[in-house]
Amino acid sequence: MRKHKIFAAFSLTVLSSLAASPALAAYPERPIQMIVPWSAGGGTDTVARLVAAGLERELGKPINVINRPGAGGVIGHTAISNAKSDGYTIGLATAELVTYRWMKTSPLAYSDVQPISQMNFDAAAFSVNVDSEWDNMDAAFEAIRSEQVGKYKLSGIPAGAAYHLALAQALKQADIDPKKVTVVPSQGAAPGFQELAAGGVQIVASALPEGKTMRDAGLVRTLAVMADERLPSFADIPTIGEATGRPLAAGTWRGLVGPKGMPDEAVQAIAAAAEKVAQSPEFLEAMNRAGFGVKWSNPEEFGVFMQQSDEVSGQLIADLELVQQ
Repeated sequence: MRKHKIFAAFSLTVLSSLAASPALAAYPERPIQMIVPWSAGGGTDTVARLVAAGLERELGKPINVINRPGAGGVIGHTAISNAKSDGYTIGLATAELVTYRWMKTSPLAYSDVQPISQMNFDAAAFSVNVDSEWDNMDAAFEAIRSEQVGKYKLSGIPAGAAYHLALAQALKQADIDPKKVTVVPSQGAAPGFQELAAGGVQIVASALPEGKTMRDAGLVRTLAVMADERLPSFADIPTIGEATGRPLAAGTWRGLVGPKGMPDEAVQAIAAAAEKVAQSPEFLEAMNRAGFGVKWSNPEEFGVFMQQSDEVSGQLIADLELVQQ
């Protein structure tokens, strides 16, 4: 009998102790670090800081943005992949992630990170000099088809960048060798548009907002945007589907990722918070004001999207013979 009383007393003590103990804290318990593979002040940095501000509101913890630029984004993307997989280091990946292994600039691939949420998609636009003889996409494509390689030049991006691949995809869709257009590399759209206005190149591939100043000044014309629908802020510019009868959505993207092995609790919590951010008036207004498109997807959808982007990019890079030896 005495043993039963001792056991009962011990059991009550243990239960009382468990009841008094605080429950395990829900994720996140501390600040989160967001690595950005590009320099402060650029487009990706702008998107990252808007996303970070929204996540802070939703998660209730600071999101510290850390810029890790260099080597065309390889340094920052590698840092995300190699980070401790405890859920407290994430990153904003960009479309370049699905090009490195194909161009042999790095063995890093989309499969080396944990997809969380796509946050952005910016469709590529096709712009020409205001005095160009091309007044529509069909005229431009027929001219490119009929001329020798190198006759027409493209700028606004480095060779192999997302907008270059978007144009290459549009050319292939029209049964035109994508190597017909030669890239004159530039560090961004602004110098590319200056070269276009000066007549040094015939085409600039860029996001629509990047050409707004030049369009408003009457120096360039944008013939089409590679999107499924016209963009509300640029409703006068047709989609490439409208312009050619061949629909295509192509451009660049940005999304939240983390190192492989992240706790599922963290992945799901960030994805849920990111969805609320993507739907919030503050984020939508800020992204629209800055000229960035909003596109949210969950971890599974984003993973499938990156896989598809990887396959398309690999084929286009091979077609363009951009593989570095």
